Amino acid sequence: MAALVRPARFVVRPLLQVVQAWDLDARRWVRALRRSPVKVVFPSGEVVEQKRAPGKQPRKAPSEASAQEQREKQPLEESASRAPSTWEESGLRYDKAYPGDRRLSVMTIVKSRPFREKQGKILLEGRRLISDALKAGAVPKMFFFSRLEYLKELPVDKLKGVSLIKVKFEDIKDWSDLVTPQGIMGIFAKPDHVKMTYPKTQLQHSLPLLLICDNLRDPGNLGTILRSAAGAGCSKVLLTKGCVDAWEPKVLRAGMGAHFRMPIINNLEWETVPNYLPPDTRVYVADNCGLYAQAEMSNKASDHGWVCDQRVMKFHKYEEEEDVETGASQDWLPHVEVQSYDSDWTEAPAAVVIGGETYGVSLESLQLAESTGGKRLLIPVVPGVDSLNSAMAASILLFEGKRQLRGRAEDLSRDRSYH
Repeated sequence: MAALVRPARFVVRPLLQVVQAWDLDARRWVRALRRSPVKVVFPSGEVVEQKRAPGKQPRKAPSEASAQEQREKQPLEESASRAPSTWEESGLRYDKAYPGDRRLSVMTIVKSRPFREKQGKILLEGRRLISDALKAGAVPKMFFFSRLEYLKELPVDKLKGVSLIKVKFEDIKDWSDLVTPQGIMGIFAKPDHVKMTYPKTQLQHSLPLLLICDNLRDPGNLGTILRSAAGAGCSKVLLTKGCVDAWEPKVLRAGMGAHFRMPIINNLEWETVPNYLPPDTRVYVADNCGLYAQAEMSNKASDHGWVCDQRVMKFHKYEEEEDVETGASQDWLPHVEVQSYDSDWTEAPAAVVIGGETYGVSLESLQLAESTGGKRLLIPVVPGVDSLNSAMAASILLFEGKRQLRGRAEDLSRDRSYH
């Protein structure tokens, strides 16, 4: 049986070779039929040139063709950067930015704080934040987006006259500071609190409670504080010089839209702060040092469970100084009484001063509290624990003020119902 099978191997190989050769020749003939010859030479010697379509040029050498392509490609790229193609869909007219578009460099420039301050611009990222800004009346200038669906989720009527530019998502990733970019970024004019239109629900729940930020330099803390202020129903937020810019991208992200729910007045001198306070407003300072100093005099500091911020104690060293000539003690620190944060302090319109964690409250804030009849508000903590974070202290005081105001309103309505 083996002898019969063996000759079959020698028969199959020549057949395969013949088939492969025939297939190769067939493919060569097919390629030849697809070509369009430049000239046809007959056996008699006659030469006939092939007619070409109008405008079609003969095939050039590879090096010559590549050089020609580069020359033709360059003006096309320049024209694309000068006048990108315009598209219109769903009532939105937008441009597509190609590589080399000069407008792509705008995002790199606008991320610079000196440029934003000089030009009066802010940078927003994310559909929710941009939507809140548009609804509040912020003026948009230019949007960069990677998908048209992101624009459709915004108030379309607010996008008239705005430069809308579609870019690659990779460009958004390069510009964004987020781990997961949201695919849309917008450049706005810095909002003017006088011209803004805040939500009706926010205005309905607004309280005679203000917040004054003093030397707050951490963007995350300031954004969290602004969010708490909006949640508590503060009617206004004032930022003195020395605070981080409230319109920094990090502050905006931490604020989660709080910037567009209440007036925020930035970069104020302490001399002008009283001009932004309602009549008869009392200023209260979040300060742990007053009662701590009194307790220390009575050697019962550990019994009270209060810990003082040592950075603010710098003011107290002046209280013990004496005039060398007269021997009289000099009162460098304003005399502001101290009370627990949960005692009633909202009988009149109140403004709460929150100091930064690095420098604490300023001397000017204590002077303003003294002149308005305000006090120092103390949050007791367990002995051995450092003073609270600025954002945490602000949240506790603001919501305590809200609780007191709501309780007073309920008491008044109850008294009216009895009469």
